[in-house]
Amino acid sequence: MAKARKAKASVGVIGLGIMGGAFARNLVAAGWHVIGYDISLPRRRAAERAGVEIAKSAAEVAAKASTVLLSLPKPQALMDVAREIAAAKLKSKVVVEMSTFAISDKEKAERVFAKAGHTLLDCPVSGTGAQAAARDLVFYASGDSRAIRKLAPMFEAFGRKVYDVGAFGNGSKMKYVANLLVAINNVASAEAMVLGMKAGLPPQLIFDLITAGAGNSRVFELRAPMMVKGKYKDVTMKIDVWDKDMQVIGDYARKIKVPTPLFNATKPVYLKAMKTGYGNQDTASVCAVLEKAAKVKRARA
Repeated sequence: MAKARKAKASVGVIGLGIMGGAFARNLVAAGWHVIGYDISLPRRRAAERAGVEIAKSAAEVAAKASTVLLSLPKPQALMDVAREIAAAKLKSKVVVEMSTFAISDKEKAERVFAKAGHTLLDCPVSGTGAQAAARDLVFYASGDSRAIRKLAPMFEAFGRKVYDVGAFGNGSKMKYVANLLVAINNVASAEAMVLGMKAGLPPQLIFDLITAGAGNSRVFELRAPMMVKGKYKDVTMKIDVWDKDMQVIGDYARKIKVPTPLFNATKPVYLKAMKTGYGNQDTASVCAVLEKAAKVKRARA
């Protein structure tokens, strides 16, 4: 008689937006029992259709799941969830914080969890929403190394690779470094596309030849297809959420006295995109801002 397969442990996901929703769907597809919660009814319904058990609160997620993933939009949301779970007086849990926040905000939450007997990992994600959907994510995990090793099979179920980068907070530091490059490469990609288009080159030709040559980058591969079409509503990272991330990176760089001239130069382009109605669209929409400044007129399809 065939030996029965051991059931995989349960995983909780609090925050079912672009990233958290993708985490939950991929974990379900990999055979994990996923319990989720989000304040948004449409997000809860979408997750439920994908096979996620929907809880009535963050505390209920933590009560039912052996491990809890947090994918939250703001530090205040993190603190609210931390206090709610701490007040529930549950047995010890490992909670994985996966957003891009200031290290001080994560440390504040870590103290709340620790006082209640829980372990918080600082584990930001490198990748876009599109990469999250395709399980093409890298995790910068920091904190309790034993907990990180134990959770490796879970990370592998919805991402490409998890790295233990050491003490709590190092994950966030690594994410700041990575996102600084993303910010610059995204605007550089748009600048190159606009130069080519204004010179009369077809957008698709620009994309094809850049990806074949030395000027290519992972960010160009991910964002330039949207720039080719001039359509940015299939969001992988919203401009207004990205603005929050850029503020966190800039504040940290100033705190440790590191000059970031190229990073700083991209800020006005992102702000212009927000002010001209692209706040809820993808960060690739900086291309539209530069197109307008260059007075580019696209040929009709």
